[in-house]
Amino acid sequence: MTNKTMRLFLRYAVIPLVCCSHLACTTLSANQPNIVVYLSDDHSQVDSSLYGNTNIPTPQFEKLAADGMTFTHAFVASPSCAPSRAAMLTGLMPARNGAEANHTFPNPGTHSLIQDLQVAGYEVAAFGKVAHGGPKHIGHYGFDHIANGKRIDQVRTQVLHYLEHRQRQQLSNGPLCLFIGTTNPHVPWTSPTTFDPAKVEFPPHHLDTPLTRTHRAAYYQEIKELDTFLGELRSITAEKLGDNTLFIHTSDHGSQWPFGKWNLYDYGIRVPFIAAWNGRIAPGIRSDAMISLVDVLPTLIECGGGEIPSGLDGFSFADVLFGEATQHRDVIFATHTGDGVKNIFPIRCIRTCQWKLIHNLHPTFAHTNHSDLDRKPMAGAYWTEWAHLSKVNKQANDIVNHYFQRPEWELFNVQKDPWEQTNLVDQPHQADRVNDLKQQLADWMREQNDQQHVHSEPRQLHDRERWHPDFFNTKMPEK
Repeated sequence: MTNKTMRLFLRYAVIPLVCCSHLACTTLSANQPNIVVYLSDDHSQVDSSLYGNTNIPTPQFEKLAADGMTFTHAFVASPSCAPSRAAMLTGLMPARNGAEANHTFPNPGTHSLIQDLQVAGYEVAAFGKVAHGGPKHIGHYGFDHIANGKRIDQVRTQVLHYLEHRQRQQLSNGPLCLFIGTTNPHVPWTSPTTFDPAKVEFPPHHLDTPLTRTHRAAYYQEIKELDTFLGELRSITAEKLGDNTLFIHTSDHGSQWPFGKWNLYDYGIRVPFIAAWNGRIAPGIRSDAMISLVDVLPTLIECGGGEIPSGLDGFSFADVLFGEATQHRDVIFATHTGDGVKNIFPIRCIRTCQWKLIHNLHPTFAHTNHSDLDRKPMAGAYWTEWAHLSKVNKQANDIVNHYFQRPEWELFNVQKDPWEQTNLVDQPHQADRVNDLKQQLADWMREQNDQQHVHSEPRQLHDRERWHPDFFNTKMPEK
């Protein structure tokens, strides 16, 4: 008996194992949990009271955390929607599954881990934004049921109707896995806000302007609605699915703020992650184990008594959930390729519990994205004020220049410098550490067969008037 089989036996078996695999599966099914995975969209970990930001109250996050385990070091594979979600659903990093740039999808024939949950006996349904793209693309993952609600009220209705239909049709005997995704707090932030713009806070690399405050208050509101819906989902699933339910909340990547989404700074790749399972996961635990979203499906498969396929980049952290281990990964790798014609800036990074090394593959490219280029209302309109301020204020100019122009290598002590403000890569006493991290990153990229794709025509730093003509001629809007 392998160690994994022994763990499964101890967790599930209440009668002796039998030789017949079908009967063994039946034995497990009586104790398999229902599973709910609740996904937010573009939400950085630090933007909630659970993780210390008292400006953004998230009482439902805190209630879920009180009932289970909160991870402080949860990371995504890539800081944009399509590659992050594809990595989660396949257990493979972007270079291996094929979804590297945003709005791309896994290579045809790529195995979906949804199928392994189904083999373990689960019916698997997706509501709202779970995978990226339309029904055709989501369908490739093999969900048993798909409902593409856009707003929270639509998703709520679809989940309720689905669960009530299962009850009426007496389809509720087998285990169920629900993936439920909102578009909160993805831009545009259009809900009327209950937050006072005068009282919002800023990361140290953001500029304090009137429009930034207005946008920030609207972003807070989206998180408040996200948190409220978490409480509603827990009530719904507790009533319909019962007590034996593993409930997880996380996000696909960080928020669409400068140095967040489309970046490998922690504001872009570090996300909330909470897991609760009454009687199985000890309540009120805070774990600093490093996990990646590629680990989520292998973990669910193990918790559900299934067999995890070989050859994945993700691996189960069920032993952490059950208090059998305190650590999971020694290092985290993350990649970014780009997003359409607005963001062409490939990046790779390696992160330990204390250090992060970032490789900006093409430092002659300008880092741009939808926010600064489009400047849409309640998405990136504050960039007009940032452009103006950068002309008259040195600190603002330094922040804006760093936003557009990155050195090839960046090294940060993320324990002492959590906002990654001081690049230590050129300090002589860091040379051995830099060389070691560079080698680990290069070895991993080679193992991944990472081709370092440049997916679209880049904007060159030396040609600012061509790649961003409006930015440098910006006038402040009339009041």
